[in-house]
Amino acid sequence: MTLRLGDTAPDFEAKTTKGDIRFHEFIGDSWTILFSHPADFTPVCTTELGLVAALQDEWDARNVKVIGLSANGLEEHEKWIADINEVSQVQLNFPLIADADRKVSALYDMLDHQDATNVDAKGIAFTIRSVFIIDPKKTIRLILTYPASTGRNFDEILRVVDSLQLGDKYRVTTPGNWKKGDDVIVHPSVSNELAQELFPKGVKVIKPYLRLTPSPF
Repeated sequence: MTLRLGDTAPDFEAKTTKGDIRFHEFIGDSWTILFSHPADFTPVCTTELGLVAALQDEWDARNVKVIGLSANGLEEHEKWIADINEVSQVQLNFPLIADADRKVSALYDMLDHQDATNVDAKGIAFTIRSVFIIDPKKTIRLILTYPASTGRNFDEILRVVDSLQLGDKYRVTTPGNWKKGDDVIVHPSVSNELAQELFPKGVKVIKPYLRLTPSPF
């Protein structure tokens, strides 16, 4: 199944370290980040989950739920979480999906088709490092895929959440390397006259198609 931006995130039922869930019910009225890992007790994954746990206040401030997935069972997950908490000095409180049978991984096309060695003892492909940002309407807004060897930059994922939420609330987009607090771009669909009404802090015209205004937050 090939998923694209704008698709509805597929619903599923799964067992997690926080109990059984139906994914759309879990999302509720929140933004959600679903991110996958090749396997429990692996070095890169351990550091990643520690980073995500340490950012819990940032997720909460943005009304974001995070949920991880790894191709192992619940018992292994629980033991791994203890390691993560110890290594990163955190308290991991978000759920981890147990996906030993790869049903959710297959549904979201997160299985490794590149590295033939990235398989379990039964020869079943592990998941790759995928990220899905899903909005409260259950719409997929971002898809990222990383090789198994490369840990993700979760500051970048926070940055994208900020950009998406800003764009949904105001008629703006964000320039390259934008970060929270920087100037934003007035959406091309907004006329100059309307821009003066919508953005009282002022509009700077660089080109007719490139107009900047101070960030609304």
